[in-house]
Formats: sequence, C-alpha cells, structure tokens
Amino acid sequence: MTDIIASVSGVRGIIGDNLTPFNIIKFTSAFAEYNRRKNFKKKIAVGRDGRIFGEIISALVINNLLLSGFEVIDIGTAPTPTVQIATEDLKCSGGISVTASHNPQIWNGLKFLNGNGTFLDESQVKTLLKIAEGNKFIYAGIDKIKTVTTDYSWNDRHIEKVLRLKIIDVDKIKKRKFKIVVDAVNSSGSSIVPSLLEKLGCKVIRLFCDGTGKFPHTPEPVPENLKLLSESVLRNKADLGISVDPDADRLVIITDLGKPFSEENTIVTAVKHVLKKSGRNKSATVNLSTTRGTDDIASLYKAKVFRSSVGEINVVKEMIRNKSVIGGEGSGGVIYPELHYGRDSLAGIALVLNEFADFGGKVSDFKKTLPEYFITKTKIENVRNPDKVIKRIENKYRKNKGVVSISITDGLKIDFKEYWIHLRKSNTEPIIRIITEAKSLKEAGNIQNDFLEMIRKEL
Repeated sequence: MTDIIASVSGVRGIIGDNLTPFNIIKFTSAFAEYNRRKNFKKKIAVGRDGRIFGEIISALVINNLLLSGFEVIDIGTAPTPTVQIATEDLKCSGGISVTASHNPQIWNGLKFLNGNGTFLDESQVKTLLKIAEGNKFIYAGIDKIKTVTTDYSWNDRHIEKVLRLKIIDVDKIKKRKFKIVVDAVNSSGSSIVPSLLEKLGCKVIRLFCDGTGKFPHTPEPVPENLKLLSESVLRNKADLGISVDPDADRLVIITDLGKPFSEENTIVTAVKHVLKKSGRNKSATVNLSTTRGTDDIASLYKAKVFRSSVGEINVVKEMIRNKSVIGGEGSGGVIYPELHYGRDSLAGIALVLNEFADFGGKVSDFKKTLPEYFITKTKIENVRNPDKVIKRIENKYRKNKGVVSISITDGLKIDFKEYWIHLRKSNTEPIIRIITEAKSLKEAGNIQNDFLEMIRKEL
C-alpha cells in the first residue's frame, strides 16, 4: 500500500489501495474535530465531482460527519467551485468536495474548505494532519446526532451568480451566438457548463457530458488528451471547444482551427478582460509558474502583477493581501473574487467569452493578439536531497549577471530577460519539477535540457 497524498489540495489516493474506508473515516473525523476545536458552527457542505463510486465515498463522508455531531448539507454532484460557493453562502463551518481533481479514474479524494469557501492553507493542513495522526476523535451521543439536508439547487445558483456579475455583458455574448463543443469528461461539468453556455446564447454540442463519471480519456485537460475535442470542433465547424477537468475548476479552450488555445492563455485572457474594465492602478496575482504573458498584458493597463507559490490557496491569500481584481494559475484556473475566491471554470468561461465577443473575430485570430511564449515541463526523479540540489543552483546563479531576479518563495524561480526557469521539489516524492518558459519551444527545450544536465551533476 502506498502513502496517501496530503497537501493544501486535500487528500487523495487510489481506490483499492490507500483510499480505504479507514482513511476516509480518519480524515473526515479529523476535519470534524478540526472544526469542533475552532468552535465553528456545526454545519458542513458536501459535494462530489461525479466520478464513478464517488457517491459511495460521499455517503461515507456524510454519515461520518453526522456521527461526529455535525449537520450536513449534501449538494450532490457539483464542481468544486460550486461546493466553495455553497459553503460560504450557507455560512457553514467548512466544506468537503469529494474529488481527485484531474487524476485518472482509479483515484478519488477529499478537498477540505474553510467556512469562507477557500482551501485550508499550509498551516491549517498541518493542524488537520496532526489531528488525523493522533487518531483521537469525538463522536456524538444518540441525542446529539444531527440531520442531513439534500439541496441540489447549487449548480443553478452558481450559474445565476455568474450571469449577475457586473463585468459580464450577457447581451453582447448572446449576440455572437457562439457554437461551442463541450468536453466535461462525463463528470461534474456535464450539466452546469452546457447550461451556462445556453443561457449565454450559445449553441452547445455535448461531446462527453453524460454525467456517468466514466472518463472517455485521461481527464487532465491538456492537449494530448483533447484530440477528440479538437476533431469535434473541426467536424462541427464550431467557434471553439471547451474542456473542464472532473471537478470543473480548470478551463481549457480549443480554437476554431482545432488547435490548443493554451491553458496559460486562459488566465491571460481573463486578466486582459478584467483589467481592461477595472481601470488603472489595479493588480492581478498568479503563481510563479504562470506565463509571463500576464505581465505583458498587465503593463498595457498600467497594472501590477504579484506572484505567489503554486497552489490555489497560496494565490488566493496573495490576492487578498494585494486586493487583486483577478488572479489564477496557468493550468487554466481563473479566480475572480467578485464571484468567490476559488478557481472556477464558469467564471473563466464568462470572462473569456466576453473578451472574445469584444474582439469580434475568430478565436484563432484573437490568440495571435496575445503575447507568445512557450512552456516546457519535466521532472528529474530519485533526488535524494532536493533542497540541497536547489540551494547549490541558487548559489551558482546569485552571481550571474544575466539574472534579472531570483525568488525562493516556492523552490527556485530564476528570471532572465528572455526566459525563466522554475525548480520545485515535490512534497510527496523524491523529484524536482522543472518548468521553463521562453519565446520559442526550441529555446525552452534547450534551457530545460541545460538545467537537467546541471541538476544531474549535483546529484
């Protein structure tokens, strides 16, 4: 049995291996105890991403919370951002989204939320894990067991909240009459994404939206997994294709030419639209691995860009600190605080479609107006002491005249004038992740290979 993965994104594991009933109960009980110690209200929202067997895990979570003395609001199959909104609006103590995000079918897990709908931060996760390992939980007596309320209205409420955003020109989007193919990998976005699009006047072609939870392909929305979506866009002569991951917090677009728009360009486009309409002296916050294109766009509107560690809650905390009007991560995660502080594909869809409507031309032509960068990602495995290796490389480049800036906020990020490199160690495996961005794919690849060779020499 392998160790369960625990991070600021919650806990996740493999069904039949480490995601056992024991572990599900242990971490759910720990979350209940965590909330009890904070003297929070004894009400927790629970939703699931729709993948197969998620209902069984959700039932186990819900009944465990009831036996722990908490009232539960079961919102059924819903995107993680929908669970976040419900948790905040219902004034719950916290929330749990039963999901393994973009992981393959054999995975599932639990994402834990604070009462304001945001993820637990690193310090809070450490407290939760310490409670879990202590294995000392309090359960309710028979006269203290609460009730479960079923409320499946939150998908519709989420849609209405998006449509009411002041920044969204619904009529302008409707006039474009976009034809859009949707790939929701048959999970939590299957109903809510097409419904939002139809309310925005779009003609929707459902590709994988049956809600069965059976993934038709590897669910992470990256180009190599979206070939069928690309083919469908071309076959149907659609304006664009939209893909979301199983818990629908990430948005990825395919252009009218059946080519990737780039998940990095999802956040760049959202930043462009919000800053354009927000006036000067505003800011955006993205993580350290997000494209430099956000900085280029922000400069057009005299806006600042702040950088955070990788991870949704890290971006959110930095957004709050800097009062940023838009933020997110380059994986396709748009965070628009006027809706809520969380990555949200529905918010991303509305903002991006509005920007496309403002442009008036084809999505492929709009892409040409954006800054062009290329990102490569790889990793080097079996690194015995990743901290020591990264520190040596930092010391080496501290004296390099070509370096514009160095950040050690999250691993090591080295910015050069024409490119950057980001080295991050894994918290769960002996590996170093290497992310590089440059003006051409060849250049990014060459830089990546140079650093790979450099790291190997340090091993």
